[in-house]
Amino acid sequence: MNNNKFSKKITALAVTALFCSPMVLAQQSLLVWEDIQKSFGNEQAVAAFEKQHDVNVKVVEMPYGGQIESLRMDGPAGTGPDVVLIPHDQIGGAVIQGLLAPVQVEQAVIDTFSQPSIAALTYNGVLYGLPKSVETVFMVYNKDLISELPDTLDKIFELSKRFRKENKYGLLAKWDELYYTYGILNGMGGDIFGKKSDGSYDPEKILLNTPGAIEGAKFIQKFYTSKLFPTGIIGNNGLNAIDSLFTSGKAAIVETGPWSLQPYKEAGINYGVAPLPKLPSGEPMGSFMGVKSYSISTFSKNKPLAQEFITFINNYDNAKRRFELTGEVPAVKKLVNDPVIKNDPGASAVAMQSLHATSMPSIPEMNEVWGPANSALQLIATNKQDAKSALDAAVESIHMQIEANHAMMGQ
Repeated sequence: MNNNKFSKKITALAVTALFCSPMVLAQQSLLVWEDIQKSFGNEQAVAAFEKQHDVNVKVVEMPYGGQIESLRMDGPAGTGPDVVLIPHDQIGGAVIQGLLAPVQVEQAVIDTFSQPSIAALTYNGVLYGLPKSVETVFMVYNKDLISELPDTLDKIFELSKRFRKENKYGLLAKWDELYYTYGILNGMGGDIFGKKSDGSYDPEKILLNTPGAIEGAKFIQKFYTSKLFPTGIIGNNGLNAIDSLFTSGKAAIVETGPWSLQPYKEAGINYGVAPLPKLPSGEPMGSFMGVKSYSISTFSKNKPLAQEFITFINNYDNAKRRFELTGEVPAVKKLVNDPVIKNDPGASAVAMQSLHATSMPSIPEMNEVWGPANSALQLIATNKQDAKSALDAAVESIHMQIEANHAMMGQ
């Protein structure tokens, strides 16, 4: 009898130990790297996801431009995240280094996002993230100086000449940098890379010195040689100089992005926001579009759950709430016509300009473009070289750097 009781007691203890075992009760977890001072935008969505999936989500803020660098070290060490937030133009290099896992979601999920934003996160036909937000440049104008933005760059050129007679400036733009001038070079017939038959970028075809690109560069140079742009906006401190002139009421128009609106508001500027104007070619001025990508680490041991997470936090409701809290413009198509976007000048301008925007190439060879292209544009801006000579030299330099730095990758 006593033996029977003892046996039952042992059995009960064994069952209790089984169900209380850490192996059974261990809660799934995800580590998510988020941008600095942005995690509050997802707090409600994260809490809802944790409840739905009985999972613990730890969110750590890190500068999003440097997360791939950290993943390269932390991933193999087993201390890295499941989800990273990265600029889309880092995707190609990260894939080649084996740092990102493909994202395999239903087409219905993909179709909720704008096509350019999905294209930006696709490398060699494979999707490597879902878009958190998009940003691009637009025009901001001082309503106390002009009532509305002229609809063409030619009209803005003439307006700028009138403002110079009053010792003020019409348009100010950082046109000695490729990021801000791409829309002109591209709209006049140039580009960065040509395309292969499958639509992917061909790094062997650099189109920055085509006749159209040269015409675009000549148009840019005209603003400098006509002294419509001050020399102080050329070089590293150019953006600060532009902001200073605009916030002091000495410039009517600037080409900038959503990052400038809060400082302009704090400076008391009565500003308006508009998409970029039409080019001399008659084409709308395009722009580079940047996409912030929620991507999944190759080293994650919870890839399916990580995929569910990035899908959930980017749905309509969660993306809308995040925009209302952080101001980051989502890539969800249905939100473009939502009043919360349409009634916000900056967000509306980003959404409208995005229709004519091109996502920055995400292939690794793009890293070799910025330096030579910016150097050429500075030579053009300072009138030290003509447009054709400067762009020809830039393209030659880009080809050399690609051959030197990427030949071993088989690209």
